[in-house]
Amino acid sequence: MNKLLKIGLPKGSLQESTLKLFRKAGYHISISTRSYYPSFDDPEIEAMLIRAQEMARYVEDGILDCGLTGKDWIMEQNASVYEVAELIYAKEGLRSVRWVIAVPNDSKIKTIKDLKGKRIATELIGFTKRYLKLKGIKAEVDFSWGATEVKPPHLADAIVELTETGASLRANNLRVVETILESSTRFIANRKAWQDKWKRQKMQNIVMLLKGALSAEEKVGLKMNVPQGSLKRLMSLLSAMHSPTISPLFDSGWYALEVVIDEKVVRDIIPKLKKAGATGIVEYQLNKVIP
Repeated sequence: MNKLLKIGLPKGSLQESTLKLFRKAGYHISISTRSYYPSFDDPEIEAMLIRAQEMARYVEDGILDCGLTGKDWIMEQNASVYEVAELIYAKEGLRSVRWVIAVPNDSKIKTIKDLKGKRIATELIGFTKRYLKLKGIKAEVDFSWGATEVKPPHLADAIVELTETGASLRANNLRVVETILESSTRFIANRKAWQDKWKRQKMQNIVMLLKGALSAEEKVGLKMNVPQGSLKRLMSLLSAMHSPTISPLFDSGWYALEVVIDEKVVRDIIPKLKKAGATGIVEYQLNKVIP
């Protein structure tokens, strides 16, 4: 019997960033127009595109062995799944997202207590109801089918909405009253599937490669030639996951130095490396960084 891992990929806002991450991790994925079944170049993987909101339920029921979805939707579904790993990425970058209570800028609602007796629109209806109950606040929570930001003030007094940068809220003249949940992408597994030795190893291998691809997103490699007299000073300038790799060159008194560093510091550190005596500096992109 051929071994097969059934995996769910999130359709919607996370779709493109997830496919990009898998491709960077080394998986070639093709999707035909209007198809919900992405094709992997790994014959041991069978994939399906499922909305993130529904993913946890299908994984919990064993229809899928594993999948990627947000922590928010796991909690919304109250799903009993095994969380294999947290993967910090979202639609627009490598960050977590927030679910916030937001109201119009001119609203009299200043704190969560002011929501008593008010109408709230949200897609995260189950979690919102539980959150308000925990806070002792009675309010009407309505399911929103979309375009939630335009509901206040005529269709709702407040909304609970997902935000990554806050730009959409500001564009709709809304302000945040309170953050009720921070969420990030999770790789989840069906509990029975996780007990299967082969499936567990397959999932662990996928997660290792995905994490390696994420780690590489914010790092670059640097190569350079360094005279012996500048070596100590250059080493003091570099911070890396591990010590830089240093190899002697054919020319006596020169070394080749290679290091992985955060991309955000490159523009500041390259001039300093050059000034300290480094030559032939080469910056290159990374696909995966596996600790």
